[in-house]
Amino acid sequence: MSVENQEKLIEKLKLIEALFCGAKTPGEKNAASEAIGRIKERLKKIESSNPPVEYKFSLGDMWSRKLFIALLRRYEIPPFRYPNQRHTTVMACVSKKFVDEILWPEFEKLDAVLIDYLEDITNSIIKSYVFPDDSDLEVREKPRITMKG
Repeated sequence: MSVENQEKLIEKLKLIEALFCGAKTPGEKNAASEAIGRIKERLKKIESSNPPVEYKFSLGDMWSRKLFIALLRRYEIPPFRYPNQRHTTVMACVSKKFVDEILWPEFEKLDAVLIDYLEDITNSIIKSYVFPDDSDLEVREKPRITMKG
């Protein structure tokens, strides 16, 4: 991936973050540390009227899991899991309102951007260095099994 494309990706992620912190001006949208601080303040206010409860998040893949854990840690919400839970399961004690209004919607938007990025870079590498034909596979009818007897 070129440096230019990586910078575009980071800018998209910053815009998504600004959306969820309630940034109003361009200056606020560029101040990531202030944005995180505002979300943390909002979390504290939400928790005063809507106390944290234990949540179980089941994530589809390890990339989404890494992103989700990073978001939780950013907002100082300790992620964990219990023994025998799948590695894609993440537990957290967090306010339902915070999950519904900020955490999950922000995660979904960031995850979609990163999944697109990972798909693009994977397709590019495979097409360039493994094999250029990236068409889907052929769908065949199952062969009929005949019984001899």
